[in-house]
Parts: sequence; C-alpha cells; structure tokens
Amino acid sequence: MVKRRTLIAIALLACSSLTAFAADPASGQAPDTMHARVLACAACHGQRGEGTDNDYFPRLSGKPAGYLYNQLLAFRDGRRKYPPMNYLLAYLPDAYLQKIADYFAAERPPFPPPAAPTVDQATLALGQTLVTRGDAARQIPACVACHGGALTGMEPAIPGLLGLHADYLSAQLGAWRYGTRGTAAPDCMKVVATHLTERDITAVAAWLASQKAPADPSPVAAGSLKMPLACGSVPH
Repeated sequence: MVKRRTLIAIALLACSSLTAFAADPASGQAPDTMHARVLACAACHGQRGEGTDNDYFPRLSGKPAGYLYNQLLAFRDGRRKYPPMNYLLAYLPDAYLQKIADYFAAERPPFPPPAAPTVDQATLALGQTLVTRGDAARQIPACVACHGGALTGMEPAIPGLLGLHADYLSAQLGAWRYGTRGTAAPDCMKVVATHLTERDITAVAAWLASQKAPADPSPVAAGSLKMPLACGSVPH
C-alpha cells in the first residue's frame, strides 16, 4: 500500500511539475498564483504545507524561508536523496525555488496535536535533557541553543522542530549521523549527530514529537541566539 501511494505521488508530481493550475470556472483560465503552483506539493505535505499522517513527509509551513530554500536546492542538486523530490525540482531555477520557500514560510496552518510517547519515561527524560540542556561531557549542545527556547527555529535558515513525527526526526538525525544527509561546510548537524547514540536519537525524536506548539510558532529573529557551532548553511 505504501509503495502504491508513493508511485501515485510520483506520477502526480511528474505530471504537475509545479506548473499545473486549477482552472477558474468563471473565466476558464488557470489562476497563476503560488497557491495553484504548489498544489503538486500538497499530496505529500498537505494543502498548506502542514504535513500529513505519513511519518516521512514533514511539515513545511512556518519554517524560515532560508532553510526551505536550502533544502529545495539540496534536493534539486542531489545533496539530499529522495527520487520524487529530485525529479520534481530537477529543472527549476533558483529564483523559483526561492518563491516556493517564501510561500510556505509565510503559511501558518494549525499544528497537529502532540504525539503520545511510545518510549519509556527514562528515554523521554533523556530526550528532554538533550534538547534543553545538551550533554557537555559528550560535546552535545542543547537543541534549544540553535533552534530556540520554543523550538520554533531562527531566521533565516534554522528550522523549527515541532509538528514533526518521531520517525521523521529519527530518520533525519540518523541520516546526518551516517552521512547520507549533509549541508554546506561546516556541517554543524553532522557534528552534533555523530556524538549521538541510537538511544539518544530515539529519545530526542520522541520528546520533540510529544511537545505542543507555542501560541506563536514563528522563528525568532536572526542573531537572537549565540550558536555554539558554526553552520555553513546559516549566513553570517
């Protein structure tokens, strides 16, 4: 069933290529709006980028535009590997990818309810500790040091971590740890992930997925946080 859904999504994306518009019944013309253009994204990421029940299709809305733009570039240029995304973005120019990023960054659909933890209390407590305080002895900075005290990210390129499935978070931390996901050097997330154990990753993902979004989920302003590591994806 999952494979079939994936193939259907690929077909939809291939046909649309982010240029298929819904026709306006009154005029018979397709509206040339970004909302219409990004309908190709809705099958996997939701109508407004709010995410879906699928563990591996993340929420896009409200994340900093710089972060979303970096990810679109990475998929287009092959630094992130997922065939439907690689195919969909293959021939789109930088300026158009920036418009897509700006569109989803401005969206503010409601967050899903927090997920009920599926790990034991000790593991959940470990996740909270690593997210909020880190582990200096193991050179693991707290997630809040870069992603903000409310975990909503920081402009222009650090994403929020709420409203995501635990399996997605775990998969991305694992991808950085094993080198299958990367970003511009210095790759700060790879540095962090290589210091995490499998249990650490499970704990962090479970705790983050169980947290309620704040009333204002907007990223904090650029420069609000003194980051503990240099990140090549974050402009200085």
